[in-house]
Amino acid sequence: MSDTPSSNPNQSKKSRKPSLTEQRRKARQLALQALYQWQMARQPVNEIEAQFRVNQDMSDADVQLFSQLLRGVVEARAELDLTFSPYLDRNIDDLDPVEISVLRIGSFELMHRIEVPYRVAINESVELAKVFGATDSHRYVNGVLDKVAQKVRAAEVATRR
Repeated sequence: MSDTPSSNPNQSKKSRKPSLTEQRRKARQLALQALYQWQMARQPVNEIEAQFRVNQDMSDADVQLFSQLLRGVVEARAELDLTFSPYLDRNIDDLDPVEISVLRIGSFELMHRIEVPYRVAINESVELAKVFGATDSHRYVNGVLDKVAQKVRAAEVATRR
C-alpha cells in the first residue's frame, strides 16, 4: 500500500487547510496570549505583534483578526472595562490577567465586531477561558459576557431568546 495523502488519513488531515472557524479560533488564542504579554510586560503593542508574527506559527491563524483583536482591545481598553465592570463581583484589578484579557476580547467582539453573532462571541470567549483560564473562569466569563450582550446587543439578544 502506498503512503500517499489519499491512503493515509492522518497525513491528509495535517495537510488540509484549516476552516475559517479554526483560523479565527487560533487568532483569538494568539491574541489572548499577546494581550497577556502586553498586560504583564507593558511593551508597546506593535512590538508584541511583531514578535508574535516572527516567533509564532501563524500559518493556521486569521492574521488580520489577530491584529484587529490585539490592537482593538488595547485601543478600546478603557471603554471595554467600563462596559463589563458593572457585572463583576469584584474589583477589576482583582481579576486574573487571563480573565481580564478574555473579557476584553469578548466585549470587543460584542461591541465592535457586529458581524459576529453574539452567541459566537460569547462561546469563543468561554472556550478561551476553558483552555487558558482557571478552573471555573469559563462560567464567570459566560455570565459577565451574557450581561454585556444584553446591554450592547439588546435587539439581537431579544430576537434569539
